[in-house]
Amino acid sequence: MKPIHPLKRAVAEYSQLLHARGWVANHDGNVSARLAEHDRFLISPTAVSKREVAPEHIVVCELTGRPMGKGRPPSEVSLHVGAYRHPDVRAVIHTHSPHATAFSLAGVALQPISLPEVVVSLGAEIPLVPRFLPKDPAVADAVEVALGRTDVVLLVGNGVLSVGRDLEEAYLRAELVEHYARVLAAAKQLGGPAPLSGAEMNRLLELRRSAGLGARRGPEAGLVRIVEEELRKVMGGSK
Repeated sequence: MKPIHPLKRAVAEYSQLLHARGWVANHDGNVSARLAEHDRFLISPTAVSKREVAPEHIVVCELTGRPMGKGRPPSEVSLHVGAYRHPDVRAVIHTHSPHATAFSLAGVALQPISLPEVVVSLGAEIPLVPRFLPKDPAVADAVEVALGRTDVVLLVGNGVLSVGRDLEEAYLRAELVEHYARVLAAAKQLGGPAPLSGAEMNRLLELRRSAGLGARRGPEAGLVRIVEEELRKVMGGSK
């Protein structure tokens, strides 16, 4: 019997973890990881609960999203295709974690980012990617643009997409987004969080860069505004 690739085991384990955390239901969400060969990635399959994903279910895809061999990728494989257009992205996690997804359904950005740990780990802003329906190939372009300046985005009407240098980093980023969404929702009921000053934000972003966590694909300043402008260009003003 051919041995199972360790990365297939890891994709299956993180898929199960998403279900255990209550971040997915039914067949929601997907997990992927880039193989050492840069022209392909592994992804959780379509129509299988993340609770039941096993290493033998994991699908191998070309970077275009076309499956290789057995199995079918999820209908939202284009989310991953867009992310892997950035060579430094090695893992992608898409969740419907409840609090962050509530913000995405409302089309409300997670602003302001007032918790210092969130700024250091994720940056000054978390952009919104416009609504796309499953199997819309245009979402790959939108995700590519949005991830040009960040490692986590809210997908309007569709939860959270996080990327990392490995599955653990992508997972921890998704975890922090959900945690902050829960905190921010509570803070808004108390009148809203006090925003960080410009000097405080600059200091935290400097700590982020010093830790090697700064955006590697472009500047972070004015992130939400810039991403929205660039997405309009990509979509030709249709979104």
